[in-house]
Amino acid sequence: MKVLLVDLETEWRGGQNQALLLLKGLRAQGHEAELVAAVGSALGERAAACGVRVRSVSRDLFRIPAARKMGALLRSGRFDVVHANEAHAVTAVWLALWGRRKPLGIPFVISRRVGYPIGKSPLARARYQAAARIVANSKWVAEQAAASGAPRDKLVVVYEGAEIPAQFTPQQRQAARSRWRISQATPLLGCVGVLLPDKGQEWLIRALVEIKKESPATKLLLAGDGPCRGKLESLAGELGLNADVVFGGFVKDVESIYAALDVFLLPSFFEALNNSLLAAMAYEIPSIAFNKGALGEIIEDGKSGLLVSGPDVAEISAAAIQILRDKELAINLGRAGRARVEEMFSSDRMVNGMIGVYEECLAKKG
Repeated sequence: MKVLLVDLETEWRGGQNQALLLLKGLRAQGHEAELVAAVGSALGERAAACGVRVRSVSRDLFRIPAARKMGALLRSGRFDVVHANEAHAVTAVWLALWGRRKPLGIPFVISRRVGYPIGKSPLARARYQAAARIVANSKWVAEQAAASGAPRDKLVVVYEGAEIPAQFTPQQRQAARSRWRISQATPLLGCVGVLLPDKGQEWLIRALVEIKKESPATKLLLAGDGPCRGKLESLAGELGLNADVVFGGFVKDVESIYAALDVFLLPSFFEALNNSLLAAMAYEIPSIAFNKGALGEIIEDGKSGLLVSGPDVAEISAAAIQILRDKELAINLGRAGRARVEEMFSSDRMVNGMIGVYEECLAKKG
């Protein structure tokens, strides 16, 4: 099978991580896969470093240059399936396939990773009607897409995946804590994510005030950058937590965050799924998340992690204190979390699921 994956996002986020895992997984199973990426994109650079053939394009001028480049590639007859991995790519691929008098008959697959409604404009609807399959990364996303007009008969759920890592050694944990200037005995909570209002890091800072009443040495490590960083730093100062909240910024070697943590928290209000949570669970870090969006599809409350209702400081702090106090609970949640990821959310399972979608599209075409 020959797959052309298209992703015109320039930044490195969860969707781009999934694209790279998919490209590597396809190649590992003997399929051919190439990438069309925006000039200078993080995904393009990482994919090229892995030996993937990358076609760099501009995403300017309403995606027209990208569409022209893809049209030429698709007319060559070299590809069996074209897969748009994010919203900019959806438009460009649709133009390449359908912006002609005679549409190209190549199955068009769309990845859908957001819970926002599909646009109501004729162009927005036409793009999704043209797809052979719309791949939602959770049941919640599939339902949101269908409710806003996506064809239900084209929707399929393939959960995103995480690589199952080796466990951290004591030496790796010590090195990670030294990097962030955290002593070995200090209880450390952490979160990995872009600093945006809907990601909820504010509530972790507020909850830390209550947590420290029970566990005074506890600190919070926030990895990620974004427009809310200044506001969050100011909040930490107002609450007297300047020495207790560590802002790590964007961290490329994110394993250095996970290796340092005792508890992972994800206070997101609107999450289609979450790669950071999957990674934390795969590392056996006991995890807490808001029961919002699709996060309840990942964590089985009380078994593979803890779910809290939302921005309730008392509830967040109680969950964190429960894990910090009860070492046996922490170990059991961590082990069950890793088993949950291995069973339902591994990168191998994701790749096999996507191959199944491609094969179904090609069988229907034939």
